Amino acid sequence: MWFADIILPLAVRGRFTYRIPDDFLEKIKPGVRVTVQFGGKNFYSGIVCNIHDKTPAVKNVKTIIDVLDAIPIINESQLKLWLWISEYYLCSEGEVMKAALPSETSLNSYKPRTETFIRLSEKYNDSDLNLILDRLVRAPKQQEVLSAYIRLTGYTEGAEIKPIRKSLLLKEAGSLQNIIEALTGKGILSSASLEVTRLTDSDSYNEPVRKLSEAQSLAYESVTNQLKEKDIVLLHGVTSSGKTEIYIHLIEEQLKIGKQVLYMLPEIALTTQIILRLKKHFGGVTGVYHSRFSDPEKVEIWKRVSNDDPLNGYRLILGVRSSLFLPFSNLGLIIVDEEHDGSYKQHDPAPRYHARDSAIMLAALHKAKTILGSASPSIESYNNAVNGKYGLTVLKERYGFIKLPAIIIANTREAYRKKLMVSHFTPELLQAMDEALGKDEQIILFQNRRGFSPYIECPECGWIPVCIQCAVNLTYHKGISKLVCHYCGYTTTMPSKCGNCHSTGMVTRGFGTEKIEDEIKIVFPAARVARMDQDTTKNKNSFNKIIRTFEERRIDILIGTQMISKGLDFENLTVVGVLNADNLLNYPDFRAHERSYQLMEQVSGRAGRRQKQGKVVIQTSDPANRIIRQVLRHDYESMFRIQAEERMTFNYPPFCRMVKISIKHKDRAQLNYYSDILGRDLKEIFGKRVLGPQSPVISQVQLWYIKTILIKIEREKPPAKAKQLIIEAIERLEKIKRASSLKIAIDVDPY
Repeated sequence: MWFADIILPLAVRGRFTYRIPDDFLEKIKPGVRVTVQFGGKNFYSGIVCNIHDKTPAVKNVKTIIDVLDAIPIINESQLKLWLWISEYYLCSEGEVMKAALPSETSLNSYKPRTETFIRLSEKYNDSDLNLILDRLVRAPKQQEVLSAYIRLTGYTEGAEIKPIRKSLLLKEAGSLQNIIEALTGKGILSSASLEVTRLTDSDSYNEPVRKLSEAQSLAYESVTNQLKEKDIVLLHGVTSSGKTEIYIHLIEEQLKIGKQVLYMLPEIALTTQIILRLKKHFGGVTGVYHSRFSDPEKVEIWKRVSNDDPLNGYRLILGVRSSLFLPFSNLGLIIVDEEHDGSYKQHDPAPRYHARDSAIMLAALHKAKTILGSASPSIESYNNAVNGKYGLTVLKERYGFIKLPAIIIANTREAYRKKLMVSHFTPELLQAMDEALGKDEQIILFQNRRGFSPYIECPECGWIPVCIQCAVNLTYHKGISKLVCHYCGYTTTMPSKCGNCHSTGMVTRGFGTEKIEDEIKIVFPAARVARMDQDTTKNKNSFNKIIRTFEERRIDILIGTQMISKGLDFENLTVVGVLNADNLLNYPDFRAHERSYQLMEQVSGRAGRRQKQGKVVIQTSDPANRIIRQVLRHDYESMFRIQAEERMTFNYPPFCRMVKISIKHKDRAQLNYYSDILGRDLKEIFGKRVLGPQSPVISQVQLWYIKTILIKIEREKPPAKAKQLIIEAIERLEKIKRASSLKIAIDVDPY
């Protein structure tokens, strides 16, 4: 008797064993989907991961009901990656499965998209064209449509006449359906239904790879030499140093030997420019993968990645963090660009994986190499590089010897005191913007808060509207005239009077991107202004539209959140304004200073990337701040050294491992009770390495009260044993009868 171990899409640890019916033995293989019953009346599609003849210890082993796939949709490397993520990040394989696969519906009901194509009947060839056209002289409309067909095919003498879309012929020829039917009826044209892509593939130019500069060549040689000895190399190149061109040369090498390449980026917005650049070099073998694709589009990409056909398969994938779950069969290289970026970390729901670290494991499973790239590397990656675990290549000069931008520190406290501020803009920023606009140059303004105002307040009693479900102030969005919670999505109308003292005259406090957009239009009424944040990029192609419009110089000033801070390359952009650096620096997190440096360095790097030196104005009330002075000097090494020393002193990553446990309950007293039990249990195991339980900055979300426990694990000790002890402590708590309404989330390596 044969059995199959199956992964089910459930938040329950472990695999589930089912009996294989004799008539399914030939069909069932690791990686295929099967239908099984779980519990009383629940039916699920699961993935077979192992087949064996060991009878399970449990009684009444259920039988597999159906086999859904003729061939495996998951390969061995994917199954190994799922297992590693579940073990490392302390989640179930079922949770990884739900994150990795396209939706069940799209996998079951997927059908290739087809479209009607028109072609010259097989009984004719190109030598018959003039004869046919002459024969249609008494049917001028038919003659006109046939001429349009020949023109649209791009036909040249002696070449094959290709089929074209019927919809294109109808549109371009201005013809009616009955005219095409008349031509097909005469046997001159024929129609056929052919498979077409759902994906909007851009033109493929197959441009030759550009010659590297001397500095790029030295960096390229350094990377390739180090990859002979090490599996991972960190490429630390200043902004606009030409890292992408080095990546292109490395990709070219891999494609020539038949390998696949995964090129990862943290933001969807960044794929817009890079994909066009890669398409020019590598043509139709290049695909893109991110969350804004529809489910049928995701399935098509999935199939093209697993397709070994060099004409129809994808060999180079450009994607965000979820792209590492695609069915690669022959990976040779993974590039993780902007490796420092926090967007690589999945927060909710589980699996709470870090895509950079998971990509390194994926590369190891394929015996592939990994390149980590950044102008401001994460402390963890740079520490691994200087300690010799990773290779390290440094590229310190901008491509074409363009100077790094000049940075101006503008003191907002002094400007307010001297009454020199115009709205939220210092004289230094206004002057820089005025000069840029006078030269028809472009500007980016960075403010890491969306909406019009972070909160509104009663000037009489200080009352502030808060979310009814979360412990946060409501953000005012002027465009929709609503107060919005950015945590649960709750909205309410703008109050006409105070909810406490009933006085009128509520006022806005602080500022977000929406307010900056309004005020810039007043200060510079002739300027063309646009905004790029979560509110303006909800639609699938909104990123592309805004970026393309800015590239075409139809926008003078672009205002945005952190999505505009990295990776984008605009020829005419010369001025960048950081409107509120203090907001970045004063966040209660041990990574706050590192992130502040990275954001300011990255957004500064957007300025002056061609022949003109850029100018960056950083507005702050604390010009002497150490991080701001390091940004002023572009001094990453100093930032790293000081941050590393502080983290070593207080035992924070990369000098320890961290696990954060979030405990949630809708009753505050019950939450305190259960979190105290878990905290005491963990302290008996780990002692002073346990911090908490304590309330986080946001202590309630969607009516759930929250407490967190932070556990530090020594870097030199194997983490598996410590993680197992954590799981056992949580399982002991979950066995308490009243703990059924408790939610517990584990975040390994919180970011």
